[in-house]
Amino acid sequence: MVGGVRLTFEESPADGIIAWGFASDAPDVVDGIPTFRSEPIVAVPAVSHRIGASFIDHVVVMTSSLDRTSGAIESRLGLPLKRTRDAGGGVRQGFHRSGEVVIEVVERPDLESTSASLWGLVLVVDDLDDAVGWLGPDLVGPPRDAVQPGRRIATVRSEAGLGLPVALMSPDQRRR
Repeated sequence: MVGGVRLTFEESPADGIIAWGFASDAPDVVDGIPTFRSEPIVAVPAVSHRIGASFIDHVVVMTSSLDRTSGAIESRLGLPLKRTRDAGGGVRQGFHRSGEVVIEVVERPDLESTSASLWGLVLVVDDLDDAVGWLGPDLVGPPRDAVQPGRRIATVRSEAGLGLPVALMSPDQRRR
């Protein structure tokens, strides 16, 4: 458990994130992403993680069409598009919210797929410098300023063997 999200792992992380679930009526697929209905999570005691992960800030979805994927998320899951952002270089981002988790849809001009895919996670940690220090420079890059004002982020290296892109982010001081 990370915050109110249950993560389920398979033996081999080679495929990264392969599906997602929602505690509501969920369709079988959302723009090519396998989707299932998950049982609502009953309040559980906080789980202590050595890196201090307190919740998932956002899940990254990659797509060749922000409009198509965001439309599917809105129509199939009932999660409206909150805002969009031009990230430069032809990259656009759209943001939806499911409970405490942001779904960041990233449109890249180099993708040709007619469906979206789950790409990575950003975990909020209580103390970014402590988490980065504990993991060490072989497993995580140095913290840097995040796009969100007042926040910092560090990218977990592929050498960590997680099978998907993961970043660690400082808490949003506005949420405290």
